[in-house]
Amino acid sequence: MLRRLYDWTLSLASHRHAAIALAVIAFAESSFFPIPPDILLIPMILAARNKAWRYATICMVASVLGGLAGYAIGHFLFESVGKPVLGFYGYASKFETFRDYYNEWGAWAVFIAGVTPFPYKVITILSGVTSLDPVIFSVSSVLARGIRFFLIAALIWQFGPPIRDFIERRLGLVFTVFIVGLVGGFVAIKYLI
Repeated sequence: MLRRLYDWTLSLASHRHAAIALAVIAFAESSFFPIPPDILLIPMILAARNKAWRYATICMVASVLGGLAGYAIGHFLFESVGKPVLGFYGYASKFETFRDYYNEWGAWAVFIAGVTPFPYKVITILSGVTSLDPVIFSVSSVLARGIRFFLIAALIWQFGPPIRDFIERRLGLVFTVFIVGLVGGFVAIKYLI
């Protein structure tokens, strides 16, 4: 089953709607969806290395637009939508303490969350709730998401065939390590913050 899912994801790169699917996932992940677009971006670049920069650009633009949607959720819909999303990720109780210091360090918070596995959507919503300057928010988001997605694209573009061969020979191991790392990262962040 894992092999079929992997093969399907690779085949998606040649599908005429691949870029749209990538954009939708990148947009949604920045405002409410728990799965990062890297899961689709990496296999798409592996399948079509010549489109690496295009896919990274799509990811960055859609992610920043999704971040602005998260900002709007926090700014306009915090009580009805934002609070439940923060509660789902376990950050609602810590919000009031965090809010007091947020705008002072908001640009760095947006940047760090945009580059790391920290749930970026939490920061986008918090930025809207605290009314972080939208220009600061946007610039930090473009820089962070650009670094993240273009770094992934550059690594896969440069080392694509050996990485693809390694993944295909050890698909089960790679998948297990990726899932453990992803879940472990979220758990570690939840208990550290």
